Amino acid sequence: MAGSTTESGPVLRIYGKDGCPHTRRARDAWPEAEFLDVLANPLLLDEMLRLTNGVRRIPVIVRAGAVEIGFKRGA
Repeated sequence: MAGSTTESGPVLRIYGKDGCPHTRRARDAWPEAEFLDVLANPLLLDEMLRLTNGVRRIPVIVRAGAVEIGFKRGA
């Protein structure tokens, strides 16, 4: 899926899974984000776990290199 990009890659990425209400809220808040389904692709799960130092909580939002675990806006 296409997301906001710069020459170095996506500016906003959301790691999560379809059917997760928290992931859905994050995707609704940032429709321009690149969505990465960690259930559909085990390599994306590994990538997410590296970003979170092993924390298994979704969604994981990466904005301009900053990693946020969980979706807090609107909660």
